[in-house]
Amino acid sequence: MWNERYRAPGYLFGVEPALFLQRERGRLTPGLKALAIADGEGRNSVFMAEQGLAVDAFDASEVGLAKARALAAERGVEVAYHLAGIEEWPWTPEAYDLVVAIFIQFASPAERGPLFDRMKETLKPGGTLLLHGYRPKQIEYGTGGPPHAENMYDEALLRDAFGDLEIERLESYDREIDEGPGHSGMSALIDLVARKPG
Repeated sequence: MWNERYRAPGYLFGVEPALFLQRERGRLTPGLKALAIADGEGRNSVFMAEQGLAVDAFDASEVGLAKARALAAERGVEVAYHLAGIEEWPWTPEAYDLVVAIFIQFASPAERGPLFDRMKETLKPGGTLLLHGYRPKQIEYGTGGPPHAENMYDEALLRDAFGDLEIERLESYDREIDEGPGHSGMSALIDLVARKPG
């Protein structure tokens, strides 16, 4: 499915990073090792590399990764791109200073719990998780994301899933976004910034 979606001309979600990641730019310290989960066409991993981070990124779409590599080359940065889904990725324990998961709501509730656990496990002690996605209200807007409310997040769900981390920011809000044709219009969003103790 994602190969088909990414085959359209241009970049489905644009070439600029998610506004959430721009907002958290102060956390993107040069030299940190970062993981971009299900990074698609590369807009977020490229932005992190531009800030001086050492970035690993994976996605299950060959077409998306080809566009990501092209974008990185155009911007003059290096990102280590890998073809993998969430099940194939090795999830090395305590490997990353920063784990970034932006609009990864293809994961069903059954997949989500194990995925969240792996995200926490691969963070180094003292590392930061940046998670950004849609709330169930997004179904009403219909401006992006899957048509499955159960795949989306609310504050109670994220507080329960990541309560063993130090939650620095957990915020729900509605905002107009313009991130390519795939994410465009008023959107029901939620942000989580959390730090692994240690």
